[in-house]
Amino acid sequence: MNRRHFALLGAALLALSGPALAQSDPLAPTGRWTANTAGQAPVPPMGWNSWNAFNSDVDEEKVLASAQALVDTGLAKLGYRYVNIDDGWWLKRRERDGRLIIRTSHFPSAATGPDTSFRPLTDRLHAMGLKAGIYSDIGRNSCGQIYTPDFKNQPEGTSAEREVGLYGHVDQDIRLFFAEWNFDFIKVDGCGVRGLPADAPRVKSGLYRALTPLVDMQSLGATNIPAMRGLYEEVGVAIRRHATGPYVYSLCLWGSANVRAWGKDVGNMSRTSDDIQPSWARMLTNLDTVTSRALYAGPGAWNDADMLFVGTGEFGGDDLTAARSHFSLWAMLNSPLIIGYDLRKLTPGLRAIFGNAEIVALNQDGAGNQAVLAYASDEVQIFVKTLADGTKAVALLNRGSAPVDAILTAEHLKLSPDGEIALRDLWNGQSRAFRKEVKLSLAPRETLVFRATGTRRLPGGVYLSEMPGSVNPAVDGVVEPQADPTIFQSITPWIGTRGGGEHVQYAGWGGAEADRAPFGKLLRVGGAHFDTGIGVLANSRLEVRNNGFRRFTATVGVNDTGSPDAGAVMFEIWGDGRLLARSTPKRFGQPAEPLAANVAGVKIVELIARGQGNKATVQPQPASWGGCCAFALTFRLFNLGNTGVVGS
Repeated sequence: MNRRHFALLGAALLALSGPALAQSDPLAPTGRWTANTAGQAPVPPMGWNSWNAFNSDVDEEKVLASAQALVDTGLAKLGYRYVNIDDGWWLKRRERDGRLIIRTSHFPSAATGPDTSFRPLTDRLHAMGLKAGIYSDIGRNSCGQIYTPDFKNQPEGTSAEREVGLYGHVDQDIRLFFAEWNFDFIKVDGCGVRGLPADAPRVKSGLYRALTPLVDMQSLGATNIPAMRGLYEEVGVAIRRHATGPYVYSLCLWGSANVRAWGKDVGNMSRTSDDIQPSWARMLTNLDTVTSRALYAGPGAWNDADMLFVGTGEFGGDDLTAARSHFSLWAMLNSPLIIGYDLRKLTPGLRAIFGNAEIVALNQDGAGNQAVLAYASDEVQIFVKTLADGTKAVALLNRGSAPVDAILTAEHLKLSPDGEIALRDLWNGQSRAFRKEVKLSLAPRETLVFRATGTRRLPGGVYLSEMPGSVNPAVDGVVEPQADPTIFQSITPWIGTRGGGEHVQYAGWGGAEADRAPFGKLLRVGGAHFDTGIGVLANSRLEVRNNGFRRFTATVGVNDTGSPDAGAVMFEIWGDGRLLARSTPKRFGQPAEPLAANVAGVKIVELIARGQGNKATVQPQPASWGGCCAFALTFRLFNLGNTGVVGS
């Protein structure tokens, strides 16, 4: 069957099915990019947030002093523009009309009469060339009210007056924040739909009303994922209705409710983990919730590993090795660079970290590619990202407390081993060159960061795994979300070593991955290993932005971590809603098949993998550790081996 027949077949299928197929079949091509592009986040947002420095003891003087520090130190010119007020600003919700009232004892400029207003403060921040951010909760009550009630500045009054969250007031509050108070950024927490069951002590005492929990951090099955997504989508609709200018919508759902899969479709940045703390171990936990999710972020929607704790705890003091690592990793992985430090105490050493323009440039690179794991172990990790100018950035992380030697290879960088590769150290400015491989020494908790230039291994083209910011797993094949067991289980400071320790809780296990098969497995088809590609589950659909390439080639097949009994997989390439190419049905153990299509003039390429004859219809529930082996038996795992969009 030639290309014309493929196109006619695709058109016939769409004509016969009409809109109903698109609605009932999630694999039906749409010919458009479906991840979020609303708001203003072409690169990860940068700025400052009050929480890490002050918790809920925030006031106008602290906010303005921090804003002035951004301006005076030159950090604002570098991109740190958002000045975000976190929990602690509100006094109550007025009962007669539901209007939120600001704590004017802490924000005196808000005392504009009975209807308090943040407009004088936002006007002042805007006059400084900065942006203004505000905080709310998706429930009736805030995180502070539920989990840190001993912190200062909790809402006051009757039970109804204490209900300062968005629940039941979405349109009213969003209009207030954006249309009236002129904020540019909102962070929406999720504690109010998590911590107030009917038997909660503060509910039984009458302090708060019960709200049946929609989130259970320890049980995906007990979490109402569609309801949580719906609540956050409702807020997004209200923002688009009332925002008078560009905005940033920050989802703070701490990696729960499978948000690591759908956050990219709803907001501009989305928390992938529970709260960070100023400890190395906790930083590793937050880091791990982002590292395998490169395909779930890009321009307009970013993975948020939480605010920077640079300057505090294990990231402060005289030795700033760990602080530089923390900052470098957040920059490489495109996590928003939101400072959580009291900038009134900024030292030259910390200013040099926040102000390292070359590291910041990696985070703000216009290509929007989150770094991809090129090497992973419990001791050392190597992250590589492709930049807009075609050069590479590479970070080598020593996770441990002992020195270690690491070998960086041309293959890690997808550069030719036959040519010279130049490295520029972005912390000390030194340069060096190598061929094939180089040994680098890492001190404990050190991260080396380089810009690398050399001869590309794929002349005239780009591997898909080099451009994750242009790939959207619109459907990733995951039927029943599973908790990811690869995330570092640190001691949570708010619990210590009480109980049995931290358990796996963040969904995302089995989703689409760059240069790995699902579940972190080796990309291998019919015994042949591929060191680059996209690994997904059967019944998935990837959207790819075509940035001027004319030909797409792939080598496709069922991954060797699949099962002989799980059925075949058919691979399809679509361009702007037209079928361009289709593979034969691929079965376990069969050699990979080359697949190519002419994509000249195509804006959106869609890569669809349809499972055929799979015996199981859902993934095993996380009821036993045996389920970790059963995953591979349930669905056909496949990869687009050596996938590239190749110019010709």
